[in-house]
Amino acid sequence: MLKKLFFALALLTSGFLAFGQNADSITVVKTKWKKNKIARQVILFRHHFDQKNLFAANENISFLEIKNTGRKAVFALAAEEKALISTSNFGLRDTAIAAINGNFFDVKNGGSVDFVRVNGKTINTNRLDKNGNRARHQEAAVVIDKGKISIKKWDGSSDWETKLREENVLLNGPLLTMNNVDEVLDTAGFNRLRHPRTCLGIKPNGRAILLTVDGRNENSAGMSLFELTKLMRWLGCNSAINFDGGGSTTLWVNGMPDGGVINYPTDNKKWDHEGQRKVANVVLVKKRAKR
Repeated sequence: MLKKLFFALALLTSGFLAFGQNADSITVVKTKWKKNKIARQVILFRHHFDQKNLFAANENISFLEIKNTGRKAVFALAAEEKALISTSNFGLRDTAIAAINGNFFDVKNGGSVDFVRVNGKTINTNRLDKNGNRARHQEAAVVIDKGKISIKKWDGSSDWETKLREENVLLNGPLLTMNNVDEVLDTAGFNRLRHPRTCLGIKPNGRAILLTVDGRNENSAGMSLFELTKLMRWLGCNSAINFDGGGSTTLWVNGMPDGGVINYPTDNKKWDHEGQRKVANVVLVKKRAKR
């Protein structure tokens, strides 16, 4: 009798979870996003789920969708070997259309703790743990070839990133989904707890999404990586990779109000656009230079 009761409870619980996930996916798919055309082939989408109606929480989501052809709008990297600069200042310095924060960095001394190569020059190399093992954010890469952005997965070799042929390489992660297959994530706090998040997704039609989810505020809870994986799938991505998040999460668009800062960075612990954290590198969206 007890076994039957446990079985019934398990079925009921799984039913509620499935219902919740289905309701959330419908919410995302039916959302009327606020859209702004930023440039040719670049559109900004924004929505504030403010009725605790996504993952039973408030969530503020902003993303750029870019036609990833390497023609009108192109992707690029900008990085500092030892310094830290705000995402908006990186964007302004490189006369970009938009910028989003990149990978993990040394808060005290500056520079990335992960491999970075910009225009063929290695800026930073991986800092491994005391046993010589990689972090999860060193097991995938964002690569840019002729202005087109894509995601690659670590092949298990020690010098994998140095052999990548692209001139622009930014190790990052954890990888969330690759070619419609979700990665297995453990239940460590970084993955399980809700934080502000930054993410890149690639859709089957080749379009790229650069996304931020705000967090650490009653207006927006942030997401776990499990929730972020679902969100990116519901937005149509068949591959997605997490970037550095938390106080680093920043999406900047040139010429927009609030100094171009679209989301609500949390470093000042206020719900405004003033709380940018300085970072070591960014992904840029730029106009293709005329030949």
